[in-house]
Amino acid sequence: MNRRVFLISASTGGLAAITGLSAFSLTRTPTAALAPWAEAGTDRSDPRRFVVEHAVFAPNPHNRQPWIIELTGPLTMTLWCDLDRRLPHTDPFDRQIVIGLGCFTEIASLAAGAIGYRLDVAPFPEGEPAPRLDRRPVAHLMLVRDEAVHPDPLFGQIKLRRSTKRPFDMAKPVPAPVLAQLQALSGPLAVVSTLTDPDMVARVRASTREAWDIEAKTARTHQESVDLMRIGRREIEANPDGISLGGPFLEGLSLVGQLSRAQLADPASSAYRLGADMYRTMLAATPAYCAVAAPDESRSGQFAAGRAYLRLNLASAAAGLALHPVSQALQEFPEMADVKARLEAALGVAAPNRLHMLARVGYGPAVPQTPRWAASTRIRTA
Repeated sequence: MNRRVFLISASTGGLAAITGLSAFSLTRTPTAALAPWAEAGTDRSDPRRFVVEHAVFAPNPHNRQPWIIELTGPLTMTLWCDLDRRLPHTDPFDRQIVIGLGCFTEIASLAAGAIGYRLDVAPFPEGEPAPRLDRRPVAHLMLVRDEAVHPDPLFGQIKLRRSTKRPFDMAKPVPAPVLAQLQALSGPLAVVSTLTDPDMVARVRASTREAWDIEAKTARTHQESVDLMRIGRREIEANPDGISLGGPFLEGLSLVGQLSRAQLADPASSAYRLGADMYRTMLAATPAYCAVAAPDESRSGQFAAGRAYLRLNLASAAAGLALHPVSQALQEFPEMADVKARLEAALGVAAPNRLHMLARVGYGPAVPQTPRWAASTRIRTA
């Protein structure tokens, strides 16, 4: 399930007619949209492209994949934000987008190390844009051949990393030594913390549920998600970003008129109600949380938080854990202000420190890869 995958009830006859067609089922995988996962790293002749082919798998809000990489020299690149891929309603100051760009950069650094390069990163070389991003570069990147560089074990987790939007096993707590390893990812620019105290976990669960309800019941923020839903293989392959609603079951429901964007946007529809029940069930099945905070409100802090979160995601995968960001509670549109403030107070995060990421962590089922734009579509030459 992706972030807004809703299990919708359909008539028994209509559903049977669809699921009984094995040929239909076999053709519902969006093969073209998943091809970048298999193709990444097959050609090492250009280290810049090797790096970008892996970096495009970075987690990012609503899977918007907002990165543009300009190849400026044989070993230099500039990272830009595609301003058309921002989320003005749920992310009005582009904070979450910057975190996603930080995730992209950290994967780029790991990929560089895998082929013997160090990646030197200069964030916001022309100044930090505010209150929103603008046409200034996000970072200058330089690959430097370095014999002292050795592949980071986390590189091997890049293609295994997921954002697991499923209920976690509540009977299987995360061992304290594993949580300590995750907290050890902290650095001077971003602090990783974990939360397992049952009373505090219950409070945070309640906040995440309230935050989801606020986003879903605020028409403009919910519509922003609905507009980015890709229903079925054809839509997913045409736009392999956004929120994918794929597979034979969901696509079959779409074909018989049981699943549409209009239904998903309507709070009175069965699609909306059942989706809300599913998401609340998932949030309730959360044994622990991880958080990432920065020491200030700066763009550089957001960028560093993204890099730290990426390592947290990979380290979780390496430990056999599932991780799922619960970003709604940190969003900055007015209706979310109260729950955001209460969550920060509960977690002891006060100005000038800033809580940038909150994620569920535990043991969950395997989930498939998400569709991606090919790296070649995100690259331009100077």
